[in-house]
Amino acid sequence: MNKKVLVVDDEPGIVSAIAYALRREGYEVDTAGDGEEALSKALTFHPNVIVLDVMMPKMSGYDVCRKLEHRDDIGIILLTVKNDIVDKIVGLELGADDYMTKPFEIRELLARVKALLRRLDKNTGEVKTELIQYGELRVHPDHRTAQLGETLLELTPKEFDLLLLLLSHPQRVYMRDELLEQVWDMDYAGGTRTVDIHMQRLRKKLGDPYQNILQTVYGIGYKAVPEARSYS
Repeated sequence: MNKKVLVVDDEPGIVSAIAYALRREGYEVDTAGDGEEALSKALTFHPNVIVLDVMMPKMSGYDVCRKLEHRDDIGIILLTVKNDIVDKIVGLELGADDYMTKPFEIRELLARVKALLRRLDKNTGEVKTELIQYGELRVHPDHRTAQLGETLLELTPKEFDLLLLLLSHPQRVYMRDELLEQVWDMDYAGGTRTVDIHMQRLRKKLGDPYQNILQTVYGIGYKAVPEARSYS
């Protein structure tokens, strides 16, 4: 079955150009011209990836991201005319997977779509069955869920991937570039700052005292405390 891509922009010319290029690559493509239509089609077309403009009528791309924040099978690439780091951070905090500033090369967008699909396939293609537990925190790789006691944590796909990777290798120090490569599966345009943003969000969701499981190694990256352990 061909991968599905939803293209969302209020400029028909941009939508047409992107959709044409994607179809030539063999993707099944649907389009939307505003945020409300994008959300509706995301829930009915079931795309693997959404190429999503930020500034749109009725509902912004950021609002669409908020509505889809807890998705576990949809990748999002944001498009915007702005090139401010604050706008990038907002998109990343809402769980976007990538970020491109207009104008952009269609070939680069296609490469980013392919890279994102590879990462999504990697997340679902290899099923692990080992439960990782630290106190009341339980991470279930096979279900891609994490819970504290009886409470299921609402993690984005990348937040879960970060938590799983670090807890799977306690005490190993990961440089930010390594985390970008292993979790994002690409030379991410947002730079290593995106790792810090997602780590902040992840720690906030873990709360005290479990946010201390993930430690900063200053000037290098991050590691999990050695007490994290696995149970088969």
